[in-house]
Amino acid sequence: MTSVVSASATSSASATPSCITAVPDRNGHVPIDDCRALYAYYPSFAAAIVFSVIFGISLCLHVFQAFTWRKRFCWVIIMGVAWEMAAFVLRAVSIRHQISMGLFIPSFMLIFLAPLLLNAFDYMLLGRMIYYYIPSHSVFKIPATSLTKIFVLLDIVSFLVQATGGSMASGDSSSAVTLGLNIYMGGIGLQQLAILVFSSLVVRMHMHLLRLEKSGELAGAGKERGWRKLLFTLYGSLTCITIRIIFRLVEFSPAGKNSIITDHEVFFYCLDAVPMTIAAYLFNCIHPGAILVGPESEFPTKTRKQKKEEKRLKTEEKKAEKEEKRAQKEARKAEKDERKKTTSSGLLPTTLKDVN
Repeated sequence: MTSVVSASATSSASATPSCITAVPDRNGHVPIDDCRALYAYYPSFAAAIVFSVIFGISLCLHVFQAFTWRKRFCWVIIMGVAWEMAAFVLRAVSIRHQISMGLFIPSFMLIFLAPLLLNAFDYMLLGRMIYYYIPSHSVFKIPATSLTKIFVLLDIVSFLVQATGGSMASGDSSSAVTLGLNIYMGGIGLQQLAILVFSSLVVRMHMHLLRLEKSGELAGAGKERGWRKLLFTLYGSLTCITIRIIFRLVEFSPAGKNSIITDHEVFFYCLDAVPMTIAAYLFNCIHPGAILVGPESEFPTKTRKQKKEEKRLKTEEKKAEKEEKRAQKEARKAEKDERKKTTSSGLLPTTLKDVN
């Protein structure tokens, strides 16, 4: 969030005699040279309210759609949009109380981290599309279930790095803020690297789907409807997240400090809030539940009884392997004892003499 830069400037200013303490105006705003200033500009209360409502509408739609089409994995995008809405609600309140770190910190932390959940939803969606459309249930010989786990794990690592950096960036020390922002940039850099690799898998699946469509296999399986719309929605979501990441990298780079990007709120809304809004509403308009239907639309799940039976069979298999190893060990020991017995009784030399 752009205001983190102002928090850093405020921390530095607080250590110098030039730091002032002003009375907040009727809207709760304090000037940038105030010791307690948290924003590098005069933030818009109306804009924060508008985006709170926009994300709130998207959230209601996602909850309704997830229940209507019974897509359990949609809890990820529901949480992501909920975090976005909460971030702007807190931002609106923070704008009216601009000297309250207790309101400011949760707001920018949620704005920092919410896009990772939308990103994770993209990863989970691709895995299900591969499982649904591709007969081998894999891309580049990577099973759809494994692919999803790999990228969600990368997203979790990126989340932890960004959360660590974001929490440090909210500190009082100028050096801690700088270190926190550097760590955060490393986290979003990792996120973008994962997106680039992931995008190559999306393109690979796209090419595979074109071949399946040309051969008539999609039509034969009754799955030709809507795959293009869903795939291009996925492309659109990844593009929105990438725009937002590039904005953050530029904002927190040395060139971005105290620049037009950090000093004007419009860039935050145009290059962060708007792309995330588009990403959220894309999946409201083209929801996976309306296209991925049938038994292969979700990864196979095992019942408790099946899991117990599988566990029992594995236990028996391990037990059988141990018994086999024990039997082999005893057989080798018996053979060794027999050779020793034969050697000690002198039968081996006698036998050799008879042969000669």
